[in-house]
Amino acid sequence: MTGSPVEWPTRDLLSHRASTTPDATAVIDADADESWTFGEFDQRVGVVAKRLETVLSDPESGTADTERRLGVLMETRVAFAEVYLAAMRRGVTVVPLNVRETVTELESKANRTDLDAIVCESGTEALALEVADCPILSVDESGRDGVRSLSSLESAADANATPVPLERDRTHLLMFTSGTSGTPKGVRLTVGNLVASATASAFRLGVTPADRWLCCLPMYHMGGLAPVVRSMLYGTPVVIQRAFDPEKTARVMGEFDITGVSLVPTMCKRLLDAGWNPADSLRFVLLGGAPATSEFLERCRAADVPVYPTYGMTETASQIATATPGETATHEGTVGQPLVCTDVTVVDDAGERVPAGETGELVVSGPTVTPGYLTEAQTEAAFGEYGLHTGDIGYRDVNGRLWVLNRRSDRIVTGGENVDPGAVIEALRSHSSVEDAAVVGLEDPEWGERVAALVVPADAGGESADPRTIDLESLLEHCETRLAGFKRPKTIRVADSLPRTASGTVDREAVRDRLLESGTDVSELS
Repeated sequence: MTGSPVEWPTRDLLSHRASTTPDATAVIDADADESWTFGEFDQRVGVVAKRLETVLSDPESGTADTERRLGVLMETRVAFAEVYLAAMRRGVTVVPLNVRETVTELESKANRTDLDAIVCESGTEALALEVADCPILSVDESGRDGVRSLSSLESAADANATPVPLERDRTHLLMFTSGTSGTPKGVRLTVGNLVASATASAFRLGVTPADRWLCCLPMYHMGGLAPVVRSMLYGTPVVIQRAFDPEKTARVMGEFDITGVSLVPTMCKRLLDAGWNPADSLRFVLLGGAPATSEFLERCRAADVPVYPTYGMTETASQIATATPGETATHEGTVGQPLVCTDVTVVDDAGERVPAGETGELVVSGPTVTPGYLTEAQTEAAFGEYGLHTGDIGYRDVNGRLWVLNRRSDRIVTGGENVDPGAVIEALRSHSSVEDAAVVGLEDPEWGERVAALVVPADAGGESADPRTIDLESLLEHCETRLAGFKRPKTIRVADSLPRTASGTVDREAVRDRLLESGTDVSELS
């Protein structure tokens, strides 16, 4: 990572890497125990790129591939990486879609991004057909009308899709935020953002010829997609596991000599609970998606797990700041210093800088930061004099180390997934027997936080509400078609009214106290 600056690549990252180290191992499928060199994987991606060209190119309309948007509705697997890199080769904008969301949630995103096609797999074909009125392609052999298999579109012998020049500032990815303060925002990310993030991460974590990054996070999140991009740039193998499982993931890390992995705290805790002993080859565990407690970090140190707590967001293509294991031991609670070329300014309510040690909003600038959102209004509202306003509150010390005190808009982080309380409230209120609701996160030893709801029945009538006035099982069934599983309440209590402050807003701490006193766990209803 030293030397004079290099020119910006004219082709996609895999094409360049394949021309440099064609015989080095590029991708390993941990489930099938298969692997491909960069040269071999380049050929596979070339085939997919040619097949996408068949669908996305429209000579009659004159619309270029670079104006097309491709939805990807798939779990983590090698085929996801192939489709993603093929889209990069054609200059197509990729829109990863969360397979855990409902039809209603996905329809909104598909409509807002005006997708030209969706690539799915056998397990998501039915969902894809309901989500959007555009061509649906499957990486598997399709068994449904209206879904075409990618393998049937073009002969593998004609795999010479012409790469589109790689433009640093052109929108390459559209990824959605969690929607913690309303409707999820579509974040525009460029290849320049991703390369800058990969470069800065390499300076913080290091890169060695022996590195192998395990990808077991969902690829429709930045944390799952980033290892693929970084490995193409670094020239090191990425090991792909379809789904995290404590015992299987521990075995994969040992068998494949994994040196780095991205996890959320819940995953790491599950590994330790399963008796995992990290191998000597493991250099780092990049821990993100949710705050890690000091007690948990101490447990990791005792087990010789090299954890690097990180603070990041979709809008910055992953990491903003990352703490080393040494820093977490000597500076409790820190997420470390910002990565190279990333500037973090702490400002007060008036937007003015505050000195070290003083609390304020974190504002980020640098080459990893998104050029903006889907709408100009959202972009203008988010950016100011010092860069992107994160909405997160924290402070930094005189050496630049950051502490993040509370997450924006009362976000709930459960198992690494972000939940907007407003979306859960809306789903609860749409039930005929619910007049009002408040939603908060409660501490959970398994998931970090669990979604909890205090609901007011439509016929509360001023008396202390009887839980029997709301059929909780019916309410949960009502939520199943409106909310992804991780967003559904795990603890519910019925109340005659919501506690409010003097100004009339819901008193969230009082809501939390009531739920802790006598909330009903959903598991008790079965």
